Amino acid sequence: MAFIIPVIVIIFLIGHALLIENYRRWFLRVKPFVAPDNLKPSVKFTIIIPARNEEDNIGACLESILKQDYPKELYEVIVADDFSTDNTAGVVSSYSQQYSNVHLIQLEKLLFDKKLNSYKKKAIDLAIQQSTGDWIVTTDADCIVPNNWLLNFAGFIAQNNSVFVAAPVKFTNVGSFVSIFQSLDFISLQGITAASVNEGFHSMCNGANLAYKKEVFYEVGGFKGIDNIASGDDMLLMHKIFVRYPKQVGFLLSQSSIVETLPMNTWKAFINQRIRWASKADKFDDKRIFWVLVFIYLFNLSFIVLPILAFWFPIVLVWVLVMLVGKTIIDMRFMVLVATFFNQGKLLLWFPVMQPFHIVYTVVAGWLGKFGKYTWKGRTVK
Repeated sequence: MAFIIPVIVIIFLIGHALLIENYRRWFLRVKPFVAPDNLKPSVKFTIIIPARNEEDNIGACLESILKQDYPKELYEVIVADDFSTDNTAGVVSSYSQQYSNVHLIQLEKLLFDKKLNSYKKKAIDLAIQQSTGDWIVTTDADCIVPNNWLLNFAGFIAQNNSVFVAAPVKFTNVGSFVSIFQSLDFISLQGITAASVNEGFHSMCNGANLAYKKEVFYEVGGFKGIDNIASGDDMLLMHKIFVRYPKQVGFLLSQSSIVETLPMNTWKAFINQRIRWASKADKFDDKRIFWVLVFIYLFNLSFIVLPILAFWFPIVLVWVLVMLVGKTIIDMRFMVLVATFFNQGKLLLWFPVMQPFHIVYTVVAGWLGKFGKYTWKGRTVK
């Protein structure tokens, strides 16, 4: 045993170092996008916002969208109210009365009592059916979008002949411990997303900031085949499109395209969110990302399992400490690049402190995502 533990630690550290170093090199290869000065907007966008019980946030989201530096006649907004029990629909209705390009659809009036496993996909699908734009852009009701959001999408599409575009998202840091943790965790995921999508290695994105061509959505069958999965309206759809158009899926890396969203305000809400995300891990046809997730899970699990052996072999704790320090150093090389892009470099002072919490949550959320259930927006999903 005294020989096996160091071997395990070294194998995990080497594997982790190779993985993160790949992402670091790939991130450096992502060319930041700058919209050309002579760009003449011509793309018609439909912005779709699925919303459930978001009366406190949807107004600010719509305000940010309506401030777009983009011709009003070239974009519309459809808010798909997902059986809200608050005044979300009322808030959106007040905007639709003031602005001709803001529309409301209510699942309650379209689906009646029909039971689904993925209401968000159905909300998006119904909104697409009523859309007039050539391109679909999605965001969430608690998001704030930048003024050049649509302009950058239009420029990137024209420059790259894209059919699917992922773009950056970050959490608004409100100063709490759980907020700082989420901010660090999320920008690391966003860095990996930008790197791997640009490299054509993973199909990763976030529904808070992405765009895809409407005719391509229908060409790949929309959400058919993945509509029984509660989450995955973004990444699972992206993979379907990537399979058909591998050279026309890209990541728009621009600080003026970053969408900000609110963090979960409690650890319980945060864990539920991550369980929801983890629940689609084994649903990917893209086995490249599946095996990466398996390695990451086993690596983090080793930090939980190995200390148990310390009851019989105390020296194991030394090797666990070596592994923890090694992981932190390896991750930090990548995080410096990503945090700089997101202007969150100051948060890196917290990074070593957050490592144990990150390890525990990865193990718990990964396990419950596969074998447990979670509560989201008042609904319990297995």
